[in-house]
Amino acid sequence: MLRFGQFVITRFFLAIVTLLTVSFIVFTLMEMVPANCAERYLSYKSFQGGQISAEDIAAEERRLGLDKPYVIRWASWVGNVFFKGDFGDSCILRVSINQLLGQKFLISLGLCLTALILAYSIAIPAGIMSASSSNPYLNNSIRFVSYLGLAMPNFLLALMIMLLSTVLFGDSLTGLFSKEFRDAAWSWARVRDFMSRAWLPVFILGWSATAFALQTVRALMADENGKLYVTAARARGLSGRQLLMRYPARHALAPIINSLGFDLNRVFNELPIVALILVLTESGALLIEALARSNDQQLAGAIIFLLTASIVTLNFITDILLALIDPRIWKSIMGGG
Repeated sequence: MLRFGQFVITRFFLAIVTLLTVSFIVFTLMEMVPANCAERYLSYKSFQGGQISAEDIAAEERRLGLDKPYVIRWASWVGNVFFKGDFGDSCILRVSINQLLGQKFLISLGLCLTALILAYSIAIPAGIMSASSSNPYLNNSIRFVSYLGLAMPNFLLALMIMLLSTVLFGDSLTGLFSKEFRDAAWSWARVRDFMSRAWLPVFILGWSATAFALQTVRALMADENGKLYVTAARARGLSGRQLLMRYPARHALAPIINSLGFDLNRVFNELPIVALILVLTESGALLIEALARSNDQQLAGAIIFLLTASIVTLNFITDILLALIDPRIWKSIMGGG
């Protein structure tokens, strides 16, 4: 087990290095935006009727620590993020980013992860069934569903559902909460209200994710079914579910597990557009606001870093999980190869 412990420590070290690298890239991009935070904030205030001078800008830069060297500012920012969980203040809104995000990022991450769970709970059994069955009706039906999921954009599906719901029920299903629960404290009633509305963004985000995963599982299973070790297992008398789960499915699912971080990133990339259509007040909508409207790079950088940290953490977990369930990886670790 010593070698497995070394494997876990190595993966953890690589995850930390990745996060530090991403933090440096995010901070650099924040710094490359024309005009620094002090200039953007004072310019924003000047549009509201205030007057600014070079002295005002210099004083604000000193207050924000922008007069310090770049590397020191990055080290201070990343130290606060790693050790205190503090992303500082929003450049434009001048409030704590932690307070601004609050539970919004956790809600966004929960929506994306639930959409992935929905996608894989459908795609894995359907993909295995499609690749292993000779029934043309079943295979063509699964192909049609997967092609439809890939061809129809998520925002179009959202608009269709909203229009249908408005016509039939008089409710567009926008927002994650009803009006009476929007600013209320968490309670069982608020949870029920959230669940009654959260299914829609989960379904829409899971729509294309299911189609993509279905195509991937089917292709991997078809490839594994044609290999010699499966033919040899059949010759030894194995068949049906016992054969599928013991050999091709077990090997085919390893790349699927390994791609969870990539899939989470892809689903989150679709969240801002869905959030705009469904009027969701979570981090996807905040990211669009920060990048396209207010040019608040500090807020955008915090959201991007949190997403990256979630993906790196998920990749770390999947690496450990793969080592435990895939005998090929386990043997390479324990054998030192």
